Parts: sequence; C-alpha cells; structure tokens
Amino acid sequence: MVKVTFVLTDQTSRSVEAETGWKLMEVAVNNAIPGIDGDCGGSAACATCHVFVPPEWASVTGERTDMEQAMLDSTYGVQENSRLSCQIEVSEEMDGLSVEIAEG
Repeated sequence: MVKVTFVLTDQTSRSVEAETGWKLMEVAVNNAIPGIDGDCGGSAACATCHVFVPPEWASVTGERTDMEQAMLDSTYGVQENSRLSCQIEVSEEMDGLSVEIAEG
C-alpha cells in the first residue's frame, strides 16, 4: 500500500492508502473522494477523473496515451500537467504522490 493525497477543489486534502495495481481513479472512487466520479469506468471516455500531477511526479505517473490526450483535448481547464486518473496505475514508486483535482 502507498499513501496518495488528493487536493480537493476547496484546497483541503484527503490522504488515503492505495493498493498497487489499481488505477488512481479507482482509489479515489473507493474512498469517496469528492470531484472524482469515474463515470466511464476507466476507459478514458470522459473527464470526470481529471487531475493535475505535479511536475516532479510526471516521470513516475507516466505519459498520456493518445486516447487520454484526445479526451483532454475536449475538456475544460486542461493544463500541461493534466491527466485522467483512470489512466494512472498506482505503483510503489508513487508513495507520497499528491494530485490536485480539476474543477469540473
């Protein structure tokens, strides 16, 4: 298990234990993190799990897939560090990860 922190849109934080191998969106939904809905079930077909990954975590969380990029291209408030949390698989290297939930 690794510790992951979600910074909510009101700037409060919620830290949870995440099991490796799970998608970050699944971790958020299973822990009732406000602002992460995962309406498409993790298929990158919506942006209800849009988060901002700090630059220092980019190499650990990986690159956007083409499908993820296409979804983000049609999403409001996208930044250079935007990701769909359904496309980020939790690994041991992510212990201490903090992501900000996008407004939406």
